Amino acid sequence: MILTGQFRHNLDSKNRLIIPVKFREPLGEVFMITQGLDGCLAAYTMEKYEAMIAKLTTIPSTKKEARMYLRALTANANECTLDSQGRVQLPQFLMTHFKKSCVIVGVADHIEIWPEEQWNSYSDLASESLETVAETLTEFIA
Repeated sequence: MILTGQFRHNLDSKNRLIIPVKFREPLGEVFMITQGLDGCLAAYTMEKYEAMIAKLTTIPSTKKEARMYLRALTANANECTLDSQGRVQLPQFLMTHFKKSCVIVGVADHIEIWPEEQWNSYSDLASESLETVAETLTEFIA
């Protein structure tokens, strides 16, 4: 299933966030939330997360960038489940840039959780440069 769309929800006082119904089944009963790129959190099915880690561990540990990325994805990871109301408890150590308003975005094979202000800025920038970005990626998508 390809995950698409964006939804706005607020964190409650215990850092719980409602995961939209559309994303609940694809994520599975147990899923992983970790540090994402560009200032968001990323949520992956356990299968996808384990596959990413397996690929990263094939890169020689002598590569500094591989060590950095692997550490970021594992040290900042948290195994999660949804409560009976479809909320996930986000760990405090991942909440440094979050206030109350969040945007949950479907990104094909995972979801991202953004602080609303950061998402709005990123989304504006991405919209302004969409054509240029598409041109640079032509060889991969044409």
